[in-house]
Amino acid sequence: MNDKMNDKDSNLLTIAGKQYNSRLLVGSGKYKDLEQTRAATDAAGAEIITVAIRRVNIGQDPNAPSLLDVLPPSEYTILPNTAGCYNAKDAVYTLQLARELLNGHKLVKLEVLGDEKTLFPNMPETLVAAKELVKDGFDVMVYCSDDPIQARMLEDIGCVAVMPLASLIGSGMGILNPWNLSLIIEQARVPVLVDAGVGTASDAAIAMELGCDGVLMNTAIAAAQDPVRMARAMRLAVLAGREAYLAGRMPRRFAASPSSPMAGRIAA
Repeated sequence: MNDKMNDKDSNLLTIAGKQYNSRLLVGSGKYKDLEQTRAATDAAGAEIITVAIRRVNIGQDPNAPSLLDVLPPSEYTILPNTAGCYNAKDAVYTLQLARELLNGHKLVKLEVLGDEKTLFPNMPETLVAAKELVKDGFDVMVYCSDDPIQARMLEDIGCVAVMPLASLIGSGMGILNPWNLSLIIEQARVPVLVDAGVGTASDAAIAMELGCDGVLMNTAIAAAQDPVRMARAMRLAVLAGREAYLAGRMPRRFAASPSSPMAGRIAA
């Protein structure tokens, strides 16, 4: 049974055969300092933390503070990502470096960007990098467009999770195309996690109500006026959205329906 089927009615998120209690994944950038990074991560209840290898020190510079000092791999699953990479070659090299720095760590997040203005995924280069990384033994979670065909291609390559954007990275615009996202969720046999564009707690809840297996965010928390409080709100929103999805919402109707039945009412 694949991770998607294992996960269908469970409170646990399964990725690459490992189970996690939290369905909220968070980034580690944009905070004012490492202490706030740790506090917000704890408030979010997150267990998987993304790290931009090109921007965050996890041992590349032995003379500088390391993120691993406050978010040690013994407590969290570190998810190295390729933020800032614009071609497959650079992305593959970056994750190979991360594997060395993290003692053979296999779970990674691939993102290959198209341009600096939109940070939209470059899907041809993403597909090339995904093939090479899977062949090299990595467990690849992949940032992608909200195109159901591209998502299926990435799954067929062997990626362990697909991560379509809700809207542009850092935009906070929320889920702009829920229909495409629903198509991806419906066909996927691996976990589907919304990545990019979440702005506030209601966005996270909507993603989970649609049937997403999890949500990844960074800016929505780190750029909030109170990041720690927002992290806590996001944790609750993901939990609420998941419960609503499992409960099954009432059908939408085009006419009113009384809350109290008419049959058996007391006559005037």
